[in-house]
Amino acid sequence: LCLGGGVEQLSLLCRTGNGLAHAFVKVDLQDKNLSNISALSSYIHLCYVDISNNCLTDLSPLAHLNQLLWLKADNNSVASFKGQPFAHLRYLQWLSLAMNHVTELDGLIAPSLETLILTGNSIQKIKLQQSVSFTNLVTLELRRNGLETIEDLNLPHLRHLFLAQNNIKCLEGLEKLERLMTLHLRDNQIDNLKGLSANMKGLQYLNIRGNKIFNENALQSLRLVSQSMQTLVVSENPLGETTDYRICILVHLPRLERIDKDPVSREERADALRRIRVMLSCD
Repeated sequence: LCLGGGVEQLSLLCRTGNGLAHAFVKVDLQDKNLSNISALSSYIHLCYVDISNNCLTDLSPLAHLNQLLWLKADNNSVASFKGQPFAHLRYLQWLSLAMNHVTELDGLIAPSLETLILTGNSIQKIKLQQSVSFTNLVTLELRRNGLETIEDLNLPHLRHLFLAQNNIKCLEGLEKLERLMTLHLRDNQIDNLKGLSANMKGLQYLNIRGNKIFNENALQSLRLVSQSMQTLVVSENPLGETTDYRICILVHLPRLERIDKDPVSREERADALRRIRVMLSCD
């Protein structure tokens, strides 16, 4: 395979779809200073492609790789998805475009995608109303994007959502994530948890470390997900500086197994139960 004057070793020899021939299905083109990958379009049997750490702005040649399953294109200069380069790649399941220059998701259509990694781009707003494009998405990573808001995330199969190190101030648009298990919101600007929904019946892990949760009142919405929650990370919030913050949390989430790095003790659970009884008697 000749790209940019160099010769690269293809690997992973496999049978082709009809079983009558063999072809290499994997190529690693990291760190080759590539600005053009048009030569790849003729290698139609490729399933695994790594083109990270190059100078690419155009991924359209990949539209010809009908067998593509896995694509890593981190640390390039891709800014948009003009031409919908993945729309006809019906087997593409894993896509990473971390550390590019993407500002919006218009044109990103990948019908079989299960994992999408867009860490370190410049996406300030995400509104995935075109849910038909991501019907099978299970994991979405949007760390370090400058996101200020999330709206109308209609992703019926999403289980893991990573939104750490953005500028999110409030939770909204999460009510349709009924299968969500992991919600990672570390290092944002969140001061309350309004936006958590009773529809999120499978939420097990919530990380709100390094936000602006000041007091127990900001935790009221946790009761909506109390049946499923197992781990809550709240360190580096003002609330975490109070002496009894773990008991305050357990009042809202009595089934919680772990707060920050430490398991919930029997003593803490008993203290929380006593506090709940006092609150009920006052009512």
